[in-house]
Amino acid sequence: MPSPLYAIGDVHGQIDMLHEALGLIEAEGGKQAKIVFIGDYVDRGPDSKAVVQLLIDAAKAGKPWVTLKGNHDRYLQRFVETATVRDPCTKSGLHWMNPRLGGDKTLASYGVPASESGDMAAIHAEAVKAVPDSHLHFIQNLPIRYETDDLFFAHAGIQPGVKLADQVEDDLLWIRDPFLKDIRDHGKLIVHGHTMIEAPQAYHNRINLDGGAGQGRPLYPAVFEGRQCWLLTRGGRVPLG
Repeated sequence: MPSPLYAIGDVHGQIDMLHEALGLIEAEGGKQAKIVFIGDYVDRGPDSKAVVQLLIDAAKAGKPWVTLKGNHDRYLQRFVETATVRDPCTKSGLHWMNPRLGGDKTLASYGVPASESGDMAAIHAEAVKAVPDSHLHFIQNLPIRYETDDLFFAHAGIQPGVKLADQVEDDLLWIRDPFLKDIRDHGKLIVHGHTMIEAPQAYHNRINLDGGAGQGRPLYPAVFEGRQCWLLTRGGRVPLG
């Protein structure tokens, strides 16, 4: 029987939900349970700064956690680095600080008032001072994939028809329709988030763990044994799929 591997989908600044999810995992798997985080630690929710700090502290404490990069994490990184507010990978063309994306909430958690109509040069200058170097370094160095014998984890999914080893960052962080509509087996079960649905759901070739915590819905942790998956709830494991 494979050892349990836990996973948490898009957190989006929901620090209280994250504490609850971690509590459920610890209650079942102990303090050293291995967890894969799917990315999107920031934006939309109330305390992105606290979420990033929790992950940094866990890494310093030697927790066996894998923290993947999401597209929203890259938004924060690129804004602090170069004041970039739009990503060419998004079809919407939205400004990062538009409430739909939630960059304004992220900067607010660092004490920087921000809106898409504000003075970007001034907001950027404040963000450079307010976002700790340790947070920027953490996000810059997040991996973009993780795999086991049975599972392949990436924030958004994969480009179908491309070998897993050859997947590129923009697809792993941003892809939607070409991946979501593809029904072929990809060799491994793909575990992803990014595309918000009402609750985590299993499909025959992938599992989507983004159940909408960014919009206030519960953040359900998952547990894998091989390709089998369950959600962890206060009442115990619930089969997914």
